[in-house]
Amino acid sequence: MSSESVGEDCLGWAARDASGVLSPYKFNRRALGSEDVYIKITHCGVCYADVVWTRNKHGDSKYPVVPGHEIAGVVAKVGSNVHSFKVGDHVGVGTYINSCRDCEYCNDRLEIHCVKGSVYTFNGVDFDGTITKGGYSTSIVVHERYCFMIPKSYPLASAGPLLCAGITVYSPMMRHKMNQPGKSLGVVGLGGLGHMAVKFGKAFGLRVTVFSSSESKKEEALSLLGADNFVVSSNQEEMAALAKSLDFIIDTASGDHPFDPYMSLLKISGVLVLVGFPSEVKFSPANLILGSRTVAGSVTGGTKEIQEMVDFCAAKGIYPDIELIPIGYSNEALDRVINKDVKYRFVIDIENSLK
Repeated sequence: MSSESVGEDCLGWAARDASGVLSPYKFNRRALGSEDVYIKITHCGVCYADVVWTRNKHGDSKYPVVPGHEIAGVVAKVGSNVHSFKVGDHVGVGTYINSCRDCEYCNDRLEIHCVKGSVYTFNGVDFDGTITKGGYSTSIVVHERYCFMIPKSYPLASAGPLLCAGITVYSPMMRHKMNQPGKSLGVVGLGGLGHMAVKFGKAFGLRVTVFSSSESKKEEALSLLGADNFVVSSNQEEMAALAKSLDFIIDTASGDHPFDPYMSLLKISGVLVLVGFPSEVKFSPANLILGSRTVAGSVTGGTKEIQEMVDFCAAKGIYPDIELIPIGYSNEALDRVINKDVKYRFVIDIENSLK
């Protein structure tokens, strides 16, 4: 593979230890290979994954950790054998930047499920042994397969969150046919993922009910996001009134919570998809068996589906609700993510604040 030096240091913000405190950090991106795209990053979304690996929540952090996997920017250079992108294109990079490209899942463009393991955009080990570093940085070099075209009509500041929060709910909604107009969707939790599930549900023509533990979310769910109904999940009367009324539920909540109350809301043959990460999942087998119901899980998506989702959002005018912040605010932002104090996604203005 021929390569061309990128010719400059990359400036990022990194955590050096499990305190997770981020501060400026200089490093070199790899040389530009013939099938690579060199991207000047303009924006990067802030995801709970950034908390997990900067603070070593899974015990596998590889310091220094440069987080960020909701990346948007502009192509500055392309390798000699790149066919999908040209200099000046607006592009995005999501949660992974490599895979074997040869297994059954890669061949089906489901690279996130690569048999050898997809390589995460940060804190991953690439096939050459290097540790990947993410989008809290000025640039990134990525094989063109793992880049996504962002239509120039779509704001780059809004694009990053589509590539994790967006695809995490879009992918299972498409897989389980949650795009049938007139059907009913329940969305559990109203954070970065949940608010995108509401937006997709409305775009698909579904009747959307939001379930939250907090009454304070009611007005934003109904007025801001356009949900049709809002239920406080601890209100047994409100929950009972919806028994066997929903075709689908997408559960985005990562805190521990009971599942039987939601299972009882599904119609016969209804589907509940879990995209959050509670510590355990428990429900009565009767709720599953007697209702012929399905419980499924999902992560992000393959490259083909991610591009389809980006194009769908651009065509339908679907934008995540974001709070734009400078890189210097990233430590406070991560604390606020932990405290669920964000509506609904922080996005770092890399271009104007990381210099």
